[in-house]
Amino acid sequence: MKNNEKSPVYSRDAIELVTVAVEYCVFLERASEKNRFEFVDTILKLLPLLYLKAALLPKYEIMDDDFYPTDFVTEDNYNIVRANICNILGDRDDFLDVFMEDMKYSESPILTTISENLADIYQELKNFAMTYKNAPDERLMLNTLASIKDDFQFSWGQKLVNVQRALHEVRYTEEDDF
Repeated sequence: MKNNEKSPVYSRDAIELVTVAVEYCVFLERASEKNRFEFVDTILKLLPLLYLKAALLPKYEIMDDDFYPTDFVTEDNYNIVRANICNILGDRDDFLDVFMEDMKYSESPILTTISENLADIYQELKNFAMTYKNAPDERLMLNTLASIKDDFQFSWGQKLVNVQRALHEVRYTEEDDF
């Protein structure tokens, strides 16, 4: 890289993805402070932004074959986030998902939960943001960007669009209940 070239880890797309990822994580960590309407209304605005920022991130090659983002999210952290969302959504947490991997072997949709999908995305993004923030050098930061882009493509991106559909139904079929 030439001295006058900006490192991809400080590009606008990278910084904006990190920013939205942190905003998403903080929002879910404070979800218990929200009522159902506030939670659903806000998350429905965050999810498309998160999708856009991840989609705009260029694909990078992981430079270290043995690279994996650090696991900052403990099982307890995950369960707290999931349980808080479940409590907010109550009986509206469940939805039928036809785009799950298990669906290949089933003729009927699979029952899943909004809370679990949002917590899965939270885990990916929190580990990404914390690894990126604590990276000692640009090489590790670039590996982290490459990893989150791959994970978006093959894992959490699909969960995001699936759960967004379910949240849309909650938001707009219960409008009079809010």
